[in-house]
Amino acid sequence: MDTGIPQNPIPNIPHSNYQRVVIVGAGFAGLKLAQKLSRSTYQVVLLDKNNYHMFQPLLYQVATAALPPDAVSFPLRRIFHKTPNVIFRMAVVKEINKQERKIFTNLGTMEYDILVLSLGATTNYFDNKNIQKFSAPMKSTSEALYIRNKIISNYERAINIAEENDRKPIMNVVIVGGGATGVELAGSIAELRNKVLPKDYPQLSFKNMRVILIEAGNSLLNGLSEKSRAKALEYLQGLGVEVMLNTLVEDYDGIMVKLKDKAPIQTLTLLWAAGVKANHMKGLSSEQLASNGRILVDDYNRLLGEEVIFALGDQCLLKEPKYPNGHPQVAQVAIQQAANLAKNLKREVKGKEWAPFRYKDLGSMATVGKNMAVVDLPFISFRGFFAWFVWLFVHLMAILGVRNKLEILITWAWKYLSFDPSLRLLIRPRYVKAFKRKWMIEEKDYED
Repeated sequence: MDTGIPQNPIPNIPHSNYQRVVIVGAGFAGLKLAQKLSRSTYQVVLLDKNNYHMFQPLLYQVATAALPPDAVSFPLRRIFHKTPNVIFRMAVVKEINKQERKIFTNLGTMEYDILVLSLGATTNYFDNKNIQKFSAPMKSTSEALYIRNKIISNYERAINIAEENDRKPIMNVVIVGGGATGVELAGSIAELRNKVLPKDYPQLSFKNMRVILIEAGNSLLNGLSEKSRAKALEYLQGLGVEVMLNTLVEDYDGIMVKLKDKAPIQTLTLLWAAGVKANHMKGLSSEQLASNGRILVDDYNRLLGEEVIFALGDQCLLKEPKYPNGHPQVAQVAIQQAANLAKNLKREVKGKEWAPFRYKDLGSMATVGKNMAVVDLPFISFRGFFAWFVWLFVHLMAILGVRNKLEILITWAWKYLSFDPSLRLLIRPRYVKAFKRKWMIEEKDYED
C-alpha cells in the first residue's frame, strides 16, 4: 500500500444501519446505479475524481466550440439533492484491501459492505510514450476544452506568421482513430474549416488547412453495417476530410506524424482517438484481470473469486455466448449492467434470486456533419437527414436535466440556422502555483 495515502477515515460520512454500497466512478454505469439505488434500503456512497458527470458522446461538440462545457457536464450533488441515502465525495480511489473490505483514497479510508467499480476506461496509447506526451486525447471535459483552446490558439498564432509554408503545420489537424469519436471530430472540424473559421480569419487561406483522419483498419466505424461505414466515408470525403485507411501511426514528436510505409505529416495538433483501455485498480489479483486489463466478472457482474465486489461498464469483461470476447465498451452496456445490478441488490434485500445480465443491443449511430449521420438499429438502417434528426433526438433525450435539454436544443437550432457557433473563446488557464494546486488541478487517474 502507498504510504502517502491518508490512513484516517474520510470524515463526515454519516453512520447508517443499512448496508453501505460504495460506487467508484460516476460515469454512465456508476451514476445509473446510484440513481437506481436512491431511496432504497442501502447507504450509497458515490466517489469520483470530478464533482460532475459528463456526457461523453457530446464531448466532441465541446472540443469544436459547438456546445459549452456545462451543457454536457452535470453537477453530481445537484442530482442527489432529494436522496438522503446517496452521499457524494470528490475523491480518487488508490487501492482496495479486500480482506478488510476497505478502500484507500486521496481523502482517507472507507469501509464497504458492497463495492462497485465503474471507473470506465482511459485513452490507450499502445505504450507509445511520445504519442502520449505530444498528442491530445478526449476522454474528459477538461481535455475537450484543451482541444478547443488549442485549435483556436493555432489560428491566432498562424495569422501572425508571414510565410505560408510555416503556417501549414499550425493549421493542419490530424485525428487518429476511425471510431465514432474520430469520425465525429473530423466531420465537425472540417465544417469549422469550411464555413466558420474563414469568417474569423479572412487573411488566412483555409485551402492550406488539412483535416486528416487516420485509421489502422480497412474501414471506419467498425461495428456498423457495411452500407453505413461506406456512407460515413462518403460524407467525410465530401466535407474535404482526407481519410487514410490501413495506415499505422508509428510515432509523433509534436510536429511530425510518422506513418508506417507512408510519407509523414506535419501538424502541431494530433488528436488521439485510437482506442481505450480499462482503468487499473491496485488490490486486485492478476487472475481477476484479462490480458487487456479489463476485470473479469461473472454473469452478475461480480468479480471472479469475490462475494461483494462488482465491476460495471468499460472496466469489466463479461463473456456470454453472443459476446465470447466481452461486450463492446459503449454506454448502453454500462447503463444496462448498472440497472441489472440495482435490481439484483434490491432482490437481495427481499431474499429473491438474482437475474444474470444479458445485453440487449439497441443499435449504433454516428453523426458526420450537418444533415449527415448513419444509424443502425436492430431492425432497420438508415442514413442522411432523417438519421441526423434521430441522432439529435436520441442524444437530447439522454441528456440529464431539463435546463440542459433546452440549452442544447436552442444551441443546435441556432447552429443549424446560422452555422456560426459563438463559443470560439480562447480562455487560457492561468498558471497555478504549486502550493495552490491541490483542489484546482484535476487529480491523477486511478492508475497513476
